[in-house]
Amino acid sequence: MAYTYKYPKADHTVDAVVFGIDFDETALKILLIERAREPFKGNWALPGGFVEMDEDLEAAVIRELQEETNVRLSYMEQLYTFGAPGRDPRGRVISTAFLGLVQPGHIVIHEGSDAAKAVWWNVNELPGLAFDHAQIIKTGVQRLRSKISWQPVGIELLPDEFTLSDLQQAYEIILGRSIDKRNFRRKVLKFGVLAPTGNVRKENYRPAQLYQFDKKRYALLQKQGIDFEV
Repeated sequence: MAYTYKYPKADHTVDAVVFGIDFDETALKILLIERAREPFKGNWALPGGFVEMDEDLEAAVIRELQEETNVRLSYMEQLYTFGAPGRDPRGRVISTAFLGLVQPGHIVIHEGSDAAKAVWWNVNELPGLAFDHAQIIKTGVQRLRSKISWQPVGIELLPDEFTLSDLQQAYEIILGRSIDKRNFRRKVLKFGVLAPTGNVRKENYRPAQLYQFDKKRYALLQKQGIDFEV
C-alpha cells in the first residue's frame, strides 16, 4: 500500500533557459515560445512544463524542449529553483530552471504541443513574459556572465573553427561591454586551450588564424582549478 502524506503537495515544473549568439546581429538570444493554452495564452514564455511521475527533472526538461521547439542541446546545467507562492495562477507550483547553450544557426526550431510559436528573442528586447519568466531569464543571464570566470565561453556557442575575433565578440556580446583586444588575446592564448587548425579566414582583407578548443587540455586545466577570466 502506497504511503499517503496528509499535507497538500506542490506541483513541479521545469523551464529551459536556452541561450545562443547571433553574430550577424551581435546579440545574445534566448529561445521563447508563444503559449497556445491558458494560463497566459498568447503570451511569450520559456519552453517547459510539468514533470511526469516517472521521470527525473533533466529528462523532463529535455522532453518539454523537444516537444515544444524541436531543439536538442549539447550542453545543459541546472540553473535555479523558483518557488515563490503565487508565481503560477494554477496553484502552488515550483519550477526548476535549466540553462542550455546552443548555436542558433545549427538548429531548426518548430512549435508543438503547448507552443503556438517558437522564436529566438534578443535578451535586451524581450516581450512581456508569462509567470515569473523575466526573473528566470535575468538569473540565467547572470549565470552565463559568471561562467566566463571559470569556463571558456565558446565551446557550445561558437562553430568548431573560429578566429580570436569571433571568440572576443562572443565574450563582448555576453558581457555587454567592450574588451581590450590586446589583453584579451594574450590571456586566452596563455590558457593553452586553443589549438590552431592550420586554416585561415580573411578578416578585414587579412588572413586570420582559425582555432578550435583543445577539450582534453581544457578538462585537465579544469581539474587543476585554473581561472579562465579574461
